[in-house]
Amino acid sequence: MDRELWTLILSAVKRAAREVGWNGGRRPPRYPNRLVVAMYLWAVWHDRTMSWACDRSHYTGLFRPRGGLPSVSRFTRRVKSDDCQRILQLVHDEFAQRGLVTAEGYVDGKALLVGPASKDRQATRGKIPGGFGKGYKLHAYVNEHRRIVVWSVTGLSEDEKTVASELLPHLPPMAPGAVVLKDSNYDSAPLHKAAAALLPDAALVGPLKGQGRVGPGGHHPVTLRQMGPERRELLAAWRHCPGLVELVLRARDTIERVFGVLCCTAGGLGTALPPWARTLDRVRRWVGAKVVLYNARLAAQDRLREAAAA
Repeated sequence: MDRELWTLILSAVKRAAREVGWNGGRRPPRYPNRLVVAMYLWAVWHDRTMSWACDRSHYTGLFRPRGGLPSVSRFTRRVKSDDCQRILQLVHDEFAQRGLVTAEGYVDGKALLVGPASKDRQATRGKIPGGFGKGYKLHAYVNEHRRIVVWSVTGLSEDEKTVASELLPHLPPMAPGAVVLKDSNYDSAPLHKAAAALLPDAALVGPLKGQGRVGPGGHHPVTLRQMGPERRELLAAWRHCPGLVELVLRARDTIERVFGVLCCTAGGLGTALPPWARTLDRVRRWVGAKVVLYNARLAAQDRLREAAAA
């Protein structure tokens, strides 16, 4: 499985590097972009620092770079370059099946915690199950094939509805009548209006928030008018056929399972950030590489199943 995984990753990195080319100057670099990106993914897969990747003794038969390796300072600079970040984005798009039209998607957030005594000024405090924590949050859109297609990392205190509205323009094409399943944290009239404008063929479906404060006569006519037709339709669905809506929402457990696999498998994200993943830029690169590895593992599993069935 590991050999199949790294064969796919190295092939995708080489294709992306050829597409990006070299835009950092007139001369090609001594250490090509594909080598820098592959070294970074190797270090992230092994949950090690970037300096660890610059030691040749840490490579095996699965991945053994030819020639010399860059110094730690040069490697860290190159990983942050626009070319290498563009390569990582193209590799993510390939494994995430970004161009695939789907009929169902799921959106949710997951806390990425740091220690309470951490000096990271960009890590913020926010609510987590059972209380409060400090760290960051992964916001993700997952398609029906369990691929993490679009994601963002923010401070833990960032509102999920605000981040979701920023993710909407980047969602992949959806089939007519598609649904995006969410939890009650995403229930807001502005988000429903934004989704209707950006995803005319899809609808947000999820639990309603604050219904316990609604009187026996229902919502005020002004409130109904201001919330927009999309949320009114969801409100009517909950009123007239709650069992059907609850049946549809059972599929939202898919994203919970995706987060479970992302965090619990070997080389996965884990339950907390490692000590060297601090500040927003580093955390985003670290999480992005973990997402690439997760999607690549699914692609490798699909390939092995196809080979076994052939």
